[in-house]
Amino acid sequence: MFSKGINYKVPRNLLFIFEMIALFLMFMYYKNSLDRSTIIYGLSLIFIVYISNFLLLKITTGDNYIFLIVTMLSSIGIIMIYRINPQQGFKQIVWIGLGIVLFFATYFMIKKIKSLKSWFIYYFFASIALFGMTLLLGERFKGAINWISIGGITFQPTEVIKILTIFLIASYYANYDKFKEKKWGNYYLVGIMYLFIFFLFLQRDLGSVLIFSSLFLALQYIYHEDRKLVLLNFAVLILSSILGYIIFPHVRIRFEIWINPWEHINTTGYQITQSLFAIAEGGFFGTGLGLGHPDFIPEVSKDFIFSAICEEMGILTGIGIIMLFLILVYRGFKISINQKNKFFRIVALGISILFGIQSFIIFGGVVKMIPLTGITIPFVSYGGSSMLSSFIALGILQVASEELDIEEV
Repeated sequence: MFSKGINYKVPRNLLFIFEMIALFLMFMYYKNSLDRSTIIYGLSLIFIVYISNFLLLKITTGDNYIFLIVTMLSSIGIIMIYRINPQQGFKQIVWIGLGIVLFFATYFMIKKIKSLKSWFIYYFFASIALFGMTLLLGERFKGAINWISIGGITFQPTEVIKILTIFLIASYYANYDKFKEKKWGNYYLVGIMYLFIFFLFLQRDLGSVLIFSSLFLALQYIYHEDRKLVLLNFAVLILSSILGYIIFPHVRIRFEIWINPWEHINTTGYQITQSLFAIAEGGFFGTGLGLGHPDFIPEVSKDFIFSAICEEMGILTGIGIIMLFLILVYRGFKISINQKNKFFRIVALGISILFGIQSFIIFGGVVKMIPLTGITIPFVSYGGSSMLSSFIALGILQVASEELDIEEV
């Protein structure tokens, strides 16, 4: 659908050069402490990224730029994470490598399955099962219960539920005419989404509430016929936000430090004020890799990686990251518009909206445009669950970028 007449060789080679320069800078900065295994893993990742971009061009007729954009974002993220914490950087290399493997595995698996649009009930029960596991086995972190640890492996079920929810919404609207014929069928999806949001409230994961609500409202606004119901759901979202502010103390704290972090600069406002200091210190071109103080910001490799990048690589690099996300979302919308299969059209749109919402929430949070929510930047921030689920979502988007046989899916 996208590949004809497009030369992907130049951006792929530029990405390779960028990664080699970054590895050289890391070597110069850590020349006395950089171990051989890290160099080997770094070179292996560069090789995997280059070969993956090359192979993708051979196996798909879809949009190869989305994978190029994501590998560029991941490369910038790994540079900054390794500079902040070499041990985390080493783990992130492994997560990116696994993410790329999952990207290709998802791509081939989704292409083989022919009845995805008919699995509405399975998406629902799988999501409920994951919510139940989170509430029963989850660990509290920053006021929210959203992590599960099994056999030493820690992950966020919510990351998987996001993808299942997109499939669930796509399945509903792809079969909308059938649902309308059933009693209360017009309200099935609304009831399910309210149930999901209720579970997120129980987990006190209000950042995910914002993501799920925004994703649902955006897709409902596009595909639902009852405009009054859309307005009603929007009103419920506003009321839920007010209710969350009243019920949960950590929400009130985040709102207060958003309004005036300077009043609490030594306590609850310390993180956001240090973020603003870091961005201001970097200026347009940054202090230089290794010459800033991103370690002053708590959780800098996760929630505030964007601030660290702006400090040492400059605001221009930060703008570049935002532009890469804008291009990624734009190409996702383009994929959706060009896709003739309604189910995959909605899936592509949902994944694009998901990437856009998540990136906007965290960019807005670290620059004090909106209150902080604890959401990480897809493909850039440190973390395994987010990285792997994001690559899975990208693999699905890659399938959607191809011309699909409507009768087969």
